[in-house]
Amino acid sequence: MNNFAKQKTLICILLVWMVGASSCSSYKNLSEAPAPSTEHLLRDSPDRRQDSISVADVPWKEYFADPKLQDLLAEGLKNNYDLRVAVSRIEQAEANLMMSRAANLPTVDVGWQSDHTRTSSGISGTKVLGYYSHVNQFGFSASWEIDLWGKLNSQAKIKYASYLSSTENKNLVQTNLVADIAKAYYNLMSLDEQLRITRETAVSLQESVETITHLMVAGQQNAAAVEQSKALLYSTQLSIPDLENQVRQQENALCVLLGRNPSPVNRSNMKEQAVSSSLSDGVPVSFLAKRPDVRQAELSLRSAYASVDVAKTSFYPSLTISSASLGYSGGFADFFKPANIAANIVAGLSQPLLNKKQLKGNLQLARAEQEEALLTFESTVLNAGQEVSDILFGYQSSLRKTTDRQNQIISLIKSVDYTQDLLKAGEANYTEVLSAQRDLLSAQLNQVSDKLDQLDYGVNLYKALGGGAR
Repeated sequence: MNNFAKQKTLICILLVWMVGASSCSSYKNLSEAPAPSTEHLLRDSPDRRQDSISVADVPWKEYFADPKLQDLLAEGLKNNYDLRVAVSRIEQAEANLMMSRAANLPTVDVGWQSDHTRTSSGISGTKVLGYYSHVNQFGFSASWEIDLWGKLNSQAKIKYASYLSSTENKNLVQTNLVADIAKAYYNLMSLDEQLRITRETAVSLQESVETITHLMVAGQQNAAAVEQSKALLYSTQLSIPDLENQVRQQENALCVLLGRNPSPVNRSNMKEQAVSSSLSDGVPVSFLAKRPDVRQAELSLRSAYASVDVAKTSFYPSLTISSASLGYSGGFADFFKPANIAANIVAGLSQPLLNKKQLKGNLQLARAEQEEALLTFESTVLNAGQEVSDILFGYQSSLRKTTDRQNQIISLIKSVDYTQDLLKAGEANYTEVLSAQRDLLSAQLNQVSDKLDQLDYGVNLYKALGGGAR
């Protein structure tokens, strides 16, 4: 090979290497997704853009101040099976991405081949298998599809978007897990509080039964009053086993989230839980972009753009080096002499001809899937806005009940005391006492439900904005 031929070969190899290197280095440049309209997306909420910090930016260790809840969250994030599956899917997506990136590079193999042939004389036939040849080959072989039009690069972009989507799926699972553990924890404490109130009410009703019984003996009440008071006592006592069962089931459900066998759960009490007052300040629309489901929908759309690019490049010719080899060939005696160096290259250029209808169909399908991904993205953003709007208004509505509920309970406590005193003095009917006690129990249980709702709204907003992923 003369110097000119060597230079041409070197230039061709360099150009091919530059094409492959440039395609490998740009696979992360995903197409930008069009921004959906967010005007008035959050109802009755000011869109503060500059002076706000997203709730989702607050780590869960800071957002949830209860140390016992923090311990449970740490345990769940370590052992929950759904989260571990999500992490495994990230590893799978990373492996697929690595393989798609490797498609831009040539496959190179090193090998040894020995060809030993024996033949007989075709003239006299006296030397059976007496003639032989022995050729040894050692060297490198390679194959490579040159990514002239960026098809392989676009395929790598699709895998890259899938990898990012799997990461967002893990964030979504973690966000949901943090919210589920917190809500289960609060619900467990609310059941504890309801059980405590019900037991205390049963004790109070038992005292009322004894009081009315004494009044009946004294001739101031009748047997009907005694039986009515007993019926209310029994009705209250019947709810205790149901509450105890709910507590046990909630403990078991929480243990499943924690990835452990059913067992008692260490917890605080409802009275120690502080309700945040900062949820009513409004949430900037831009914070919705941090939701894992919104980011997943956006990545699906960006992946759809790359799929369209792949479908387009299928119309262009493809250049493939199907076989290229370099090595030594010959007998053992002079195997490694320069004269025995051998090289071979087989390359081809192919252009689709009779399958363009199929290629057009693939392009049409890719564009339709891109449109579907765009509509899904816009719908996801719209649903996210509705969810956050509902949470903010529901939380504000729940807060407005706090003062009235407390005043109601204070009045009912006084009503129970007054009617009991009037009953002893013979100036009130026993039904008034029973009604006041029933209403007090109902109001106290509703107060627990109100606080649980407020705590849940705080968890729901944290989840709705993508909090808990870190």
